[in-house]
Amino acid sequence: MTSDTRAVPGRALINKVPEVTVFFWIIKVLATTVGETFADWLTGTLGLSLVAAAVLVGAVLVAVLVVQLRLRAYRAPVYWVAVVLISVVGTLVTDHLVDDLGVPLWVTTVVFAVALAATFMIWYLQERTLSIHSIVTTRREAFYWTAILFTFALGTAAGDLIAESLGLGYLWSVVLFAGAIAAVALSFRLHVLGAVAAFWAAYVLTRPLGASIGDLLSQPRADGGLGLGTTVTSGVFLVLIALLVAYLTVSRRDVEQAPRDAVRGTSRDAAADGAPVATTDHA
Repeated sequence: MTSDTRAVPGRALINKVPEVTVFFWIIKVLATTVGETFADWLTGTLGLSLVAAAVLVGAVLVAVLVVQLRLRAYRAPVYWVAVVLISVVGTLVTDHLVDDLGVPLWVTTVVFAVALAATFMIWYLQERTLSIHSIVTTRREAFYWTAILFTFALGTAAGDLIAESLGLGYLWSVVLFAGAIAAVALSFRLHVLGAVAAFWAAYVLTRPLGASIGDLLSQPRADGGLGLGTTVTSGVFLVLIALLVAYLTVSRRDVEQAPRDAVRGTSRDAAADGAPVATTDHA
């Protein structure tokens, strides 16, 4: 699933997503942790209902995505604010379906999995690529952000389903999902999984990993957590995200050095499109 050889329709852009480096995955996990703890802070500490919190954060998300879509190139602060907000919205939507409406976790997991698969299918049929290294038109970026939203919702539902069905505590949930991501990375390195499949599998799995980390840190000791609370945990992780994004904004280590060919895929696309573990800027 690499870029096709046809002309790319729509407004020409410089690739709108960051290079997949180790910084990408660190910030992604931090963002998913905030998605869990900040959602709990809104409903627990502030006392908002799940619907009110989702509407509030969703409105901010829409505004940020409008800015993101209007940009012609990747800008780290705008991109990562959007990811953090999507993480929070995905958590709130899934929690509303399960807690307020009584939808079983297995149903939400299946529904979001089908929605994500449908997004990928339509994206590929339209663009002949799911490469994150080819987000060079507004239409492709719209597919990308739709897929991102469903990965967060799916990760929340599937993570809760697995943790509850297996009766795992927070710590063992962290071990389980970290091990699953390691297995995906190994499969990619051994060429069992292709680059695109490995990237999106790891992207989904980082959601329950981050949620488990957030619960481990924030929940009371009596419930198996470390008792830091959602305010402290959210604050610390937001500061870490801000520091890393500020570093990337200045250093530009996650920005492509030259625009990719929007018409043809490159060997770099095929060899390292979205590797789940990356240690250089050419991941």
